[in-house]
Amino acid sequence: ETDDQQQAIASDIANDNDDDDEAEEVPEDFFDLEPEQQQKAIKFRAFSMLFVGTALVLLFADPMVDVLQEIATRIGMSPFYVSFLLAPLASNASEVIASQYYSRKKTRKTITVALTALEGAAAMNNTFCLSIFMGLIYFRGLIWQYSAETMAILGVQFVLGFWVQKRIMRATEAMVIVMVFPLSLVFVAGMESLGFD
Repeated sequence: ETDDQQQAIASDIANDNDDDDEAEEVPEDFFDLEPEQQQKAIKFRAFSMLFVGTALVLLFADPMVDVLQEIATRIGMSPFYVSFLLAPLASNASEVIASQYYSRKKTRKTITVALTALEGAAAMNNTFCLSIFMGLIYFRGLIWQYSAETMAILGVQFVLGFWVQKRIMRATEAMVIVMVFPLSLVFVAGMESLGFD
């Protein structure tokens, strides 16, 4: 480890006590309630919001697919590339907004929460969607035409899985992580041009 890394780790350890002193956030309308009632009210609100969110996903998922297909048709581009660019922006907007909220506090704990949420969402989305996709192909007996896309997803998973193991992230490393997304598109286009389906 370099001197900078050792100093940063020592600073992190020294700041652990500061992070522990952070107060938990409770919605303002729950301040007057007893702690047990607060917990019940928070859980009720959370499940209500989950129910409403699930209902919205069920309501708008099919029209969104139709819109992405229509955009691809109108601009003369493969639906894969359009959905690869636009679908993550729509489906992961909540994680991005929540991470921005946490990162604005600029404490070690909240920045860690923000990065962990984004990493977890990316890993879960890629792993979950890829497994559903492969399950559909296997159980429905569909023709396999997605070698390039699958290799890109698996490559991104392994690269980011390795990269985020670092204890300290720098801005240059963040730029490398940001570049993985467009590079994966270039990878898919290159593999398809070489004849991979």
